[in-house]
Amino acid sequence: MPTFYGTEFASRLMLGTAQYPSPAILADAFRRSGAGIATVSVRREADGGEAGQQFWSLIEGLGVALLPNTAGCHSVREAVTTAQMARELFGTPWIKLEVIGHADTLQPDPFGLVEAARILTEDGFQVFPYCTEDLVLCDRLLNAGCEVLMPWGAPIGTGLGLNNIYGLRSLRAHFAEVPLVIDAGLGLPSQAAHAMELGFDAVLLNTAVAKAGDPAAMAEAFAGAVSAGALAHQADPMPPRDMAAPSTPVLGKAFLE
Repeated sequence: MPTFYGTEFASRLMLGTAQYPSPAILADAFRRSGAGIATVSVRREADGGEAGQQFWSLIEGLGVALLPNTAGCHSVREAVTTAQMARELFGTPWIKLEVIGHADTLQPDPFGLVEAARILTEDGFQVFPYCTEDLVLCDRLLNAGCEVLMPWGAPIGTGLGLNNIYGLRSLRAHFAEVPLVIDAGLGLPSQAAHAMELGFDAVLLNTAVAKAGDPAAMAEAFAGAVSAGALAHQADPMPPRDMAAPSTPVLGKAFLE
């Protein structure tokens, strides 16, 4: 099971808390998914007033670990300030660090991300950086003090799945001992299962569940897929091959001429 900054979790599924049709549906999705970690936007909670207090009460009632995020931040200063607000609001050193560099794709700014990660880790934060699968960037983030990496599968909210299988496989191979979480871009449970089959430790979802026709059912489907994919990886699957191979042995069988 995944371990993040010394804490082990029973589930490999992490869920976001935005865009659900209602608080009741959000709560049902978490119950049926068995997710152990919830991400929440710091900005929404800081500006939400009474509604924000009600939402916070709902999240507390889920009994899951909270991972605040810096969603919507486009600069180092903005991300660091938002993270500091999160620590005061939620009483946790955990922060999912987002520093967006491209408005259309929501691709992380690699330079700002590394700088913000260094500042925050030096300030005692335990940083979960939302990043790409770039090996150099990920190495810089680890050197900046991060102990977890959260590469995207595809741009946020697209549902395209795992766009760069080679890059993600290389990332897993190069950082074999680092907890890796696929964050963003997954749209189907089969895509989550594929991520786990590649050896990733967990997946983080929001839009794929919240925007489904039945969010709670989709959350449960993703939970099953994540478990199946992780078990398949642990079972050491057969390698693919170009030629057919008979599943029934022919050694010792009689042949007619």
